[in-house]
Amino acid sequence: MAADQASSAISDDLVSTVAPATDVSIAEHPAPVAAPAASETDDVSAVDSVLRRARFGTAGTFALAGALCAVWTVRVPALKDKLAVSDGQLGLIVLAFGIGGIATMSLMGRLVARYGSRALLRITVTLSTIAVAAIGLSPNLGTAVAAGLAFGLVFGITDVAMNTQASILEQRYGRPLMAGMHAGWSLGAVTGGLLGALGARAGLDFTQSVVIASAVGLPVAFWLRGTYLPDTPATSRVVGRGDESPATAGPTEASSAKARIRLPLGVYVAGAIAFCAFMIEGAVADWSGLYLRDTLGSAEAIAALAYPLYEGAMAIGRLTGDRVTDRFGARAVLTASGVATAGGMALAVAANGTVAGLVGFFLVGVGVCLVVPVAFSVGGALGGSDTTHAGAAIARIGTMAYTGLLLGPVLIGFLADGTTLRVGLGVTVALALAVAAGSRLLPRGWHLAGNTQNH
Repeated sequence: MAADQASSAISDDLVSTVAPATDVSIAEHPAPVAAPAASETDDVSAVDSVLRRARFGTAGTFALAGALCAVWTVRVPALKDKLAVSDGQLGLIVLAFGIGGIATMSLMGRLVARYGSRALLRITVTLSTIAVAAIGLSPNLGTAVAAGLAFGLVFGITDVAMNTQASILEQRYGRPLMAGMHAGWSLGAVTGGLLGALGARAGLDFTQSVVIASAVGLPVAFWLRGTYLPDTPATSRVVGRGDESPATAGPTEASSAKARIRLPLGVYVAGAIAFCAFMIEGAVADWSGLYLRDTLGSAEAIAALAYPLYEGAMAIGRLTGDRVTDRFGARAVLTASGVATAGGMALAVAANGTVAGLVGFFLVGVGVCLVVPVAFSVGGALGGSDTTHAGAAIARIGTMAYTGLLLGPVLIGFLADGTTLRVGLGVTVALALAVAAGSRLLPRGWHLAGNTQNH
């Protein structure tokens, strides 16, 4: 997750904000070029340091968020046993989480424009870490649903704000970084999932697992508060592109600009793709453990490995995903991802044993790993280079995506009640094929660098 050498990758337009470019022509006898002044070198180094710290901190935020979600997700069978509820009733907790996320995401365009993603993250990362413990401390279904709603409310803000920070960093570096940020999520999810599985093997109940995770995560959340890029007027002159945007204008100008925001069609296409991907991710996160335990007859400690194995596959793919996206473009990557995800999920739902089920979920992780980061990357770039428009685009995609996260697990839960969990999970094969089909609506050859779109 740590940033690689940012000074070699930083885009020319960023450097020009702190040091004037030197026009050096290639000639047979080039004229001597004066060494840059010490103050100019110091300014460039200062910007490099800010960007490296922000990149590391944003990736760390993704990792913490992934760990918090994973540690309670892998113990869903234990939560079901604790509350003595059916699959459909268990889905209500996930439903409440999704409703909370959508409720705040629908307001995020205005919240980011008014307060900035850094100010929001400084509050909600800590609150998210506390809120996950509330689910574990819930004594019955009603309080668990309320805790899930509270967790969704603060986590929805965290999700959009950290993706906005990642989009800001992409604009500053001038190349894809979103997959690497989401690799942070996957690595955190693997860590949280493995800790949850170890807790199950050690005999810890659901409450003990999530409360311990919350206690460990709080110091990390406090440290991360000082790493984010400020998207306020003063800072946009340091790391921005120098143009006045709604985030740097006065109240009247900002209000007028906000009213004029018209998101391009590509943002909604990216949102629809993220919708399908989040339905698939939610299905694996919330039902893979129960599927292995109740349908394939796996021990709970083994069943709990399905999610970290899936997230481990996603982490592997996402660590190289930025280079793959830069090389082949969003459209080709999404098409291949949809087809691969459909194949992996088909294997998982057709499995008749633990090993085949685990292999299927691993392949789903390999296939789906780049869909959501590419969708956010496309949306953030199409939204514009200023924080207000990028934040509005990411909030719209996030709202559509969380609608999928809301509907997917609940739909599968009710299908499982009426038929079998195997049949319910089979719906995700069609969703994966929809990702492949939807990617054909994106501009051919789209790349982040230069926001090139070749039709």
